[in-house]
Amino acid sequence: MTTEEAAPRDMESAVAVVGMSGRFPGAPDLEAYWANLRDGVCSISTFTEKELLADGADEAEVRGAAYVPAQGRLADADRFEADLFGFNGTEAAALDPQHRVLLETAWSALEDAGYAPLDAPRHTGVYVGGGPTEHALAAGTDPALAASIGDLQVRILTDREFLAPWISYRLGLDGPSMTVQTACSTSLTAVHLAVQALLLGECDAALAGGVAIGSVRKQGYVHYQGGIFSPDGRCRPFDEKAAGTVPGSGVGVLVLRRLQDALADGDPVRAILRGTAVTNDGSGKVGFTAPGVDQQTAAITEAWSAAGLEPSAAQYLEAHGTGTELGDRIELAAASAAFAPGADTGIALGSVKSNIGHADAAAGAAALIKTILMLEHATLAPTVDVTSPVAALRDSPLRLVTQAREWPGRPGLPRLAGVTSVGIGGTNVHVVVQEAPEHRSRAGAAPHPVVLPLSARTQSQLALVADRLARRLREADDALRLADVAHTLRTGRVGMPVRAYVVAADAREASDRLTALAEGRRDTVTDPLGEAWLRGEEVTWPALDGEVRRVRLPAYPFAGESYGALTLRGPATAAAPEVPSPAPEDELDARVAALAIEALDLGDAAALERSYFEAGGDSLTAVHLAGRLRDEVGVDVPIQLFLEPITLREMTARIVEMKRNGAADGALDALLAEFEAES
Repeated sequence: MTTEEAAPRDMESAVAVVGMSGRFPGAPDLEAYWANLRDGVCSISTFTEKELLADGADEAEVRGAAYVPAQGRLADADRFEADLFGFNGTEAAALDPQHRVLLETAWSALEDAGYAPLDAPRHTGVYVGGGPTEHALAAGTDPALAASIGDLQVRILTDREFLAPWISYRLGLDGPSMTVQTACSTSLTAVHLAVQALLLGECDAALAGGVAIGSVRKQGYVHYQGGIFSPDGRCRPFDEKAAGTVPGSGVGVLVLRRLQDALADGDPVRAILRGTAVTNDGSGKVGFTAPGVDQQTAAITEAWSAAGLEPSAAQYLEAHGTGTELGDRIELAAASAAFAPGADTGIALGSVKSNIGHADAAAGAAALIKTILMLEHATLAPTVDVTSPVAALRDSPLRLVTQAREWPGRPGLPRLAGVTSVGIGGTNVHVVVQEAPEHRSRAGAAPHPVVLPLSARTQSQLALVADRLARRLREADDALRLADVAHTLRTGRVGMPVRAYVVAADAREASDRLTALAEGRRDTVTDPLGEAWLRGEEVTWPALDGEVRRVRLPAYPFAGESYGALTLRGPATAAAPEVPSPAPEDELDARVAALAIEALDLGDAAALERSYFEAGGDSLTAVHLAGRLRDEVGVDVPIQLFLEPITLREMTARIVEMKRNGAADGALDALLAEFEAES
């Protein structure tokens, strides 16, 4: 079968990207990310000496001749809307910034797909990975933190092996949950595993991607001759002047479903993954950290074979492209060998690392998301800071993109691209990406007023929700049907305490009313179900006329506070919480109450009027608190006490009574032994 025959037919093994979200240097969301890519912006930051020293850098190192004050930094990586995900303040401060940012990004990706994050499709899997972090290392060597919350809690809040399980737990996802680790190719390997799981029926939807936040501090690096880092803080893939890469941060998550399921359920398909493949160089290379040609070539050809296509059908390759002399040379040789047979026109080539630096475990997600955005906008984004492409490109089917230009269509074939990621240790991944099928507009019923419900956790966030939705309706170039918008808002968002709604008959009217709402002007048009929504009731919305589908709408605007991050040097960015002094009746009461307040990060003794779980407690915190009560107060508390529907004040009184009566229970020792055995 020829490529022309295979392209439209062989779609049973295709997987749809129905949602995605990401944050990258210079881009808090994908809208800003695309604008930077399209405009050829280099988002690698260069810091002043004052900035570096204020963030804890070593003064002697910063002033050294080899120090390069540059980084692809992710802004606000220390912020987190902890309450939304059920973490108290103590847990949020201990939670690694990678976990925090990845949780929020997974939430936004599901919203982008039109699914409420706490009501995702059944059997949703999670396949993600992350990089090493300063916070995790500092937490693991901080005896005060271990004494405060316990060794096990420190581990599960900071170790990257728990990245996937936290998402599954907090979002209620019951499919496979796997933390993936293949160094720099981690997030694209995660995509490959998610695709395979979907095709094998192991899950019906999947979150796939990765995160890399080595440190939240502003910091540069020391350049070593012969090392992988650039001497001038710029990454120039496939350029004659290329001399190394630049460390970067980022996070990207994609929501995947089998294409047939996505189309049947009316999901907003953003792109199609036609084939994926993973190989390893084995021993066929000059060293462990060096890449190899043959298995990179194999990954490409196997992925296109899985897609039922010839590699020559590609119009674009998003390369790993680190800007290192050895890495670029080997990757170019491997790609040229894979794409050359049958190629009669130049295949465009690019690397997002020139824009944001090397995002380590998130690099593959950054590259794949970039490629999907280019497909959606039919535009090839430039590789920046390149002035003289390497001579080897002249004998290659690949042509480096150095200026933004239209991505041309072609008769009989959709736009097609390949994305490659290469990890230290030799794991090579390639993904074949196809543009989404053209959406055919559907004739709907005559316009009539519909209710658009909105909610957030604060009034200021609600105003942002309204304003962003108004702009989306005003600027939409894809003729959004208001019924689809209403359907997505009703079924694809989590109801929060601060609520509002507008009633409108068309997109323009809705946009005007939403703008007024964002500006604090109350709408005089009301609706009985809308009023019930305002009161916080569970509303059963009536069926909308005609066939409805999910559409892409602005995601929830997170506005969490800064929880800092633990650091190995310099000024501390996360201080231990102060334990307020309760007003106890005696010293024993005071000690027990103080331990409960500290473990649950309660603001004051008044919070003792809530139950243990209402105050944010969980099973691990219960084990830790029981352990401290045993070690510091001398009483063995039955774990069952934490499960009872009583206030913390009543629980405190019972513990004090146990101490006075000499009560004991061996359940804690057994439970602790079980946890230790599992860890």
